[in-house]
Amino acid sequence: MIRSVAPSLILAAALAQPLSGHAQEAQPPGIAGVEILPGWRAPDGSRIAAIRIGLDPGWKTYWRVPGEAGIPPMLDFTGSRNIAELQVIWPVPTAFDQNGMRSIGYHDVLVLPVRITPHDPAEPVMLDAVMDFGVCRNICVPVSVRLDVDLEGPGAPDDRISAAMEDVPVPRPGLARCTTEPVSDGTRVTARIDLPDGHDAGDQDRVALFELRSHPMWVSESTMSREGGVLIASADFVPDDARPFALDQSDLRITLLDNPVEGNAQAIEIDGCPAE
Repeated sequence: MIRSVAPSLILAAALAQPLSGHAQEAQPPGIAGVEILPGWRAPDGSRIAAIRIGLDPGWKTYWRVPGEAGIPPMLDFTGSRNIAELQVIWPVPTAFDQNGMRSIGYHDVLVLPVRITPHDPAEPVMLDAVMDFGVCRNICVPVSVRLDVDLEGPGAPDDRISAAMEDVPVPRPGLARCTTEPVSDGTRVTARIDLPDGHDAGDQDRVALFELRSHPMWVSESTMSREGGVLIASADFVPDDARPFALDQSDLRITLLDNPVEGNAQAIEIDGCPAE
């Protein structure tokens, strides 16, 4: 089973409307169009494609960790054929205010690259993507999309996909150490991140985003403080049963967004956060 999912969170003011990848009329509110960009075959035999979501002016959609006010996207590729591995590549998101709460996502357009390793590189890949996601302006509308396409032949490079693949967080493994503690409805993680830059005013333009790679769940907005060259960031993980749990620190991923205003964000990504 090839699946990428996010936690369940309901924040909607309208019913979801199904949208076929082959029918571009009758788009839901906020959606200018959804399509698969077929991309190309890489020299190693893998395929590079992308899901493109065009948004109407003023509308936004969400990153894999959407923030407290966002709708988490869900991606399901189980209907696909000739796929051994599949990696969804998320471009650097931006932060925006939504009813006094911070959300993380994209505006105007989202190009979401997909790197596919086929079982048999000589055969076509049938990509079948079911995507449930939210779009928001004054209201939030959940949207359900099913897209499918046969990917065959060499294809051709696509600047839209290449640009999205270049606009990703910079990996910085080993930069953080974490402690965990139970709270009433989950587990709190506190990360000590070696980050000498950003003293004083610099941290005001930085956002720390926490997630579990293989077990997504609701995560609170993080708090941050400083001890010299160490940035201390903390967030609460709340599972569906709202109970404390044993958190796998090797599964933690922390993304630090710098200058997280719309269209101007940069990011680093820390995979794994061993105990202090």
